[in-house]
Amino acid sequence: MSDYEFIDHSYDVVVIGAGGAGLRATFGLAEAGFKTACLTKVFPTRSHTVAAQGGISAALGNMGEDDWRWHMYDTVKGSDWLGDQDAIEYMCKEAAAAVIELEHYGVPFSRTEDGKIYQRPFGGMTTHFGEGTAQRTCAAADRTGHAMLHALYQQSLKHDAEFFIEYFAVDLIMEDGACRGVVAIDLATGRLHRFRSHQIIFATGGYGRAYFSCTSAHTCTGDGSAMVLRAGLPVQDMEFVQFHPTGIYGAGMLITEGVRGEGGFITNSEGERFMERYAPNAKDLASRDVVSRAMTIEIREGRGVGPDKDHIFLHLEHLGPDVIEEQLPGIAESARIFAGVDVRKEPIPVLPTVHYNMGGIPANFNGQVVTSKDGDSEALVAGLMAVGEAACVSVHGANRLGSNSLLDLVVFGRAAAQCCVAAMTPEARHRPLAADAGQNSVARIDRLRFANGSRPTAEIRLEMQKVMQGHAAVFRTGTVLDEGIGLLRDTFASFADVRVSDRSMIWNTDLVETMELENLLFNAVATIESAANRLESRGAHAREDYPDRDDENWMKHTLAWVDDSGKVSFDYRPVHMETLTDEVEYIAPKERVY
Repeated sequence: MSDYEFIDHSYDVVVIGAGGAGLRATFGLAEAGFKTACLTKVFPTRSHTVAAQGGISAALGNMGEDDWRWHMYDTVKGSDWLGDQDAIEYMCKEAAAAVIELEHYGVPFSRTEDGKIYQRPFGGMTTHFGEGTAQRTCAAADRTGHAMLHALYQQSLKHDAEFFIEYFAVDLIMEDGACRGVVAIDLATGRLHRFRSHQIIFATGGYGRAYFSCTSAHTCTGDGSAMVLRAGLPVQDMEFVQFHPTGIYGAGMLITEGVRGEGGFITNSEGERFMERYAPNAKDLASRDVVSRAMTIEIREGRGVGPDKDHIFLHLEHLGPDVIEEQLPGIAESARIFAGVDVRKEPIPVLPTVHYNMGGIPANFNGQVVTSKDGDSEALVAGLMAVGEAACVSVHGANRLGSNSLLDLVVFGRAAAQCCVAAMTPEARHRPLAADAGQNSVARIDRLRFANGSRPTAEIRLEMQKVMQGHAAVFRTGTVLDEGIGLLRDTFASFADVRVSDRSMIWNTDLVETMELENLLFNAVATIESAANRLESRGAHAREDYPDRDDENWMKHTLAWVDDSGKVSFDYRPVHMETLTDEVEYIAPKERVY
């Protein structure tokens, strides 16, 4: 028997990824009677959604007045007017129902004294279109993602969705520009599986591991966007990479924004609460890009803390042990384990670290993947959808507001399922695949499995991560980006000289890490070249040589294609400024004031 003989499957829909978005789409489809498979390279409850701490945003108004229109305004403003306003309206309007739905599915939200879902303030979330502070983020202590992921997995099992756990998706099966399926490796046996499907839904998460310091799990390797690029399709807005202000210094472990929502604050070496200088209104609850840049400036100007003056202090000790024990128990545990700090008595050392990718696979608010084709910037890619951090809908634009990510997962995971239900018939007949379907995946596996070059995978990966961390970070200039592009091109080219030591097919982590590295390289090249291409500052993309936002020339989405040699080409899509309904007016661009 050949190592590469396919085991064939046929499904109505195949979901790739079992985080919040993937599971919400999976059980939504299974519930509607569709034959649904979910492929995941880790056990579902170990997907990265489990790490989300602070909460999920929705204008419930449980702890003060709120309105979904105010939520929409904050999200558009936070996106620095690069977010699509039709998609943002859809998300914010659906938010309350999505959270109540999660409550009914079994998510154990924290409660107020009168039994309502507890809500905390988060950065950039306001009332009355920027006048007050909104308590909008629904929380299950500081383990909201954990609670959500377990509830969604339980619902998926309840509705008899089929899971293929510890399967690694290799590449799409494309025919005449349409997606027909996907090839995956069963890691436990090494066997190749070919999944034929009327619809593939990518829910593969972000690519934070392209950077040296990040809050992402080691599994966040941009597999979906890389598969899309290898299929000849573009990715969108990859230059926008969010740095979370408060990653534990030296470890990168996330300290949720909910800490500052509960009253935590940051100080420099002089003990100054310096955010009052940078954002006199929002202060420590300014949006993440603003806080990250303020911290970086303080460190640059010599006011960092520690022996090397290279980080900042985050204070919780004034909150008292009761608040910490009830609302932030996981944070106290993380600080103790990763920083050796007792948060009841001393501050946490923190530093901005890569946290979220606003860019990804271009999609509309139904989850349908779009591309630019023959002058049509909204052309649908038949058979292909994307949701969650893998997708760029774009509700986050140039910068995501905290607690909008978990909302994005469930709203658009559900939207994708509903789109399939409306357009498809369960158990519809499949056309036969082409005789050579999946052979590109076989060739890729064979090439890497027997790679016998001089550079181990870990060496190339570390080189890529250091280039990205040093040349495409919080602040950027053309000179630094161009230098990084040159270095990264060399790193990309050196992948042809990679060495894989394990030649087996059974549980070959060496091979899987090498395929993940190739995926990361595609994402990294698209990111750094898109950053050099955008000659303005907007949201998380801060160019010191182009410090102003340029709406006249750059109010548009970047589309980037990457070929097999690492060469990047660009096109653009217009930002959707029109709203979805007449219930809210379009929000005109203006300067962001904090």
